[in-house]
Amino acid sequence: MGTRWSVVLFATSRPKPELNTALQAAVDAVDNTMSTWKPQSDLMQLNRTPLGVWLVVAPQLCSVVALGLQIGQVSGGAFDIGVGAAVQAWGFGSALPEPDGTAIAAARNNRPTANAIIELDLAGSRLRRIQDVQVDLCGIAKGHGVDCLAEVLLGQGIANFVVSIDGEVRACGTRPDSTGWVVGLERPDRDQRALARTFEVSDVAMATSGDYRHWRAHGQEVVSHTIDPHSGMPLRSSVCAVTVTAEHCAVADAWATALMVLGEDAGPQMAEHLGLDALFTIRSQHGLQEIGVGAFAALSNASLGEN
Repeated sequence: MGTRWSVVLFATSRPKPELNTALQAAVDAVDNTMSTWKPQSDLMQLNRTPLGVWLVVAPQLCSVVALGLQIGQVSGGAFDIGVGAAVQAWGFGSALPEPDGTAIAAARNNRPTANAIIELDLAGSRLRRIQDVQVDLCGIAKGHGVDCLAEVLLGQGIANFVVSIDGEVRACGTRPDSTGWVVGLERPDRDQRALARTFEVSDVAMATSGDYRHWRAHGQEVVSHTIDPHSGMPLRSSVCAVTVTAEHCAVADAWATALMVLGEDAGPQMAEHLGLDALFTIRSQHGLQEIGVGAFAALSNASLGEN
């Protein structure tokens, strides 16, 4: 997935030597199944399979696609796994090194939602596209990978740990002193890495979507890797980061993207309506402000200072 994974754990006895191998195998399986950078991944094979033809894939790909389609429907299309063509057109994928005008125009003119044109057969572990859409799981696959790491540890009887992939985190149990695991959130700054705040967490997953790590200059503006499914264009929003907590990291990961796409007004409203715990960071001429919903409500109107 082009990044690093990490595990910190507390156990009363030394873990088996095979643990590291099992953890690496878990993330490798996600990468080999869902990567858009590996031509032979199940996902890329799906994107090449003729329309209407069923493709047997790894069960975990079916499960993640099903979850992505569900969140896409509930979010009103703010989360859409069918934005792969736009991601590639803007140079954030494996196909093009920089934005391509012709590809951008094609992606904007062909924007069917994934929910309408992807069919799945969970029992048979099969997927098919009934219209031309390029599936991209970058908004959910890392969160799923975190859940896979957690399941390996839980399966070996390890109950106290924190695991992460590129900032997506899941914590279980406690540290040796019975306190929660400390997780830090970065300030949404593009030119430096600095801590915005920390949280003490236990038995929860946390994911953040933002516009400050994966971006590129395009003409006179900076464009983010997050694609607005409704326009087929990089997201332009006052919201520069959204953090979501949930039981599973795949869910938190997808909702962080969806709420960021929904924006400063509709995002908090959706989170409130669904009972999600979400923290929105807003970039304005006055600096960085926060809007908290649910467990983050106490942070509403907090200021992080200048950009």
